[in-house]
Amino acid sequence: MIMSAIQGRADSQLAALLARALGGDFGVVPVWFDVGVLDRYRALAGWRVMRTNSVGRIQSPEGWSIDFGITPDEDIVHATVADLAQRLPAGERQHWLQHLLAPATSHNFVTMRLVPGSCIDDGDLRTW
Repeated sequence: MIMSAIQGRADSQLAALLARALGGDFGVVPVWFDVGVLDRYRALAGWRVMRTNSVGRIQSPEGWSIDFGITPDEDIVHATVADLAQRLPAGERQHWLQHLLAPATSHNFVTMRLVPGSCIDDGDLRTW
């Protein structure tokens, strides 16, 4: 599913957003989720899930809200790291993480970032 959304090269707007992140504005980094992340909020009384053609918002009865983008196929939504960290209550973050989407990654590389200094036997070093 995520692969259909990221086929080809990143568009110029996404590249511009990531250029800002590389300049130190890390909060603009997007994170992608299965659209099913919204089902919880649509089923709760008093909550609103609103949208246009390409963006949406969840509004809680407690007053917090979070904006998200909607991919053209409408099967993936995305939000920024800053919004997830600052606008999404801590109690909601695990729910979003359960719907996290990402392209294939190197588990060993991620482990090296999570646990600096990790000793990983990953085969012989060779030229690529």
